[in-house]
Amino acid sequence: AGWFRRLLHKPKSSSVESLKSSHSASSSPSSSSSSSAKSSSSSPGTSLATSSISLSPVSAVDISASHSPRWDKSYDVCICHSEGDVELVSELVSYLEGQPESFRCFLQLRDAVAGAAVVTELCDAVQNSHCWVMLITPGFLQDPWCRYQMHQALAEAPMANGRTIPVLKDVDRKDYPRELRNIYYIYMALKEKSFRQIRDTVMRYLQELCRSSTKSME
Repeated sequence: AGWFRRLLHKPKSSSVESLKSSHSASSSPSSSSSSSAKSSSSSPGTSLATSSISLSPVSAVDISASHSPRWDKSYDVCICHSEGDVELVSELVSYLEGQPESFRCFLQLRDAVAGAAVVTELCDAVQNSHCWVMLITPGFLQDPWCRYQMHQALAEAPMANGRTIPVLKDVDRKDYPRELRNIYYIYMALKEKSFRQIRDTVMRYLQELCRSSTKSME
C-alpha cells in the first residue's frame, strides 16, 4: 500500500516539464511587456522632445525685430504708483530697463513733460503703453490719481488680456480694489521674485502680440 501511494504522488517527468515550460511561457510575456513598456515610456518622451524642438522657433518670438508691433507704442510698461513708493518703483524700472529686451518704462516723475497737465500726462502714458503695472500699496489706495490711472487702464483694456498687472504689497486681500477682482495679481513677498514675475508677464504679452500680428499677416 505504501509503495502504491508513493507511485500515485510521484510527479511525472512530462508534467514537470510542462509546468516548467508553462512558467517560462508566462514569464516571457511579462519581460517582453516590461521591455515594451520601457520602449513605450521612452517613446512619448522622444515625441515630446521632438515637438518641443519643433515648437521652439514659434515660442522664441523676436519682440525686438524692426517690424515688431512692440514699436507701435512709446512704452512697454507704464508704472502706476503712489509717491511714497518711488524708491521701490525706481528699482523695478532699473530692473526692467536692464533686461536684455531693454523694456521701455514710463516713470511719471522722470518722464512726464514739465508744465503739462497731470491728467493729460497720465492718460497719454496709459494710451501709449502696452502694459500697466499697478503697484497697489496702502498709499496707492489713498491716492486719487492712482485710482484714476487704474480706471484709465481698465477703460483701455476692459478684458485685461495680460496688459493690466496688479502687484500687491502690504495690502490685505480684502482691500484689493473691486475693479480688479477679475484679474490675478502678483503678491510681493520677495522683491526679486516679484520683479521676475512682472518681467515674465510683460514678456508673455509682447510675445503674444507679435505672434498674433504674424498670424494676421499670413
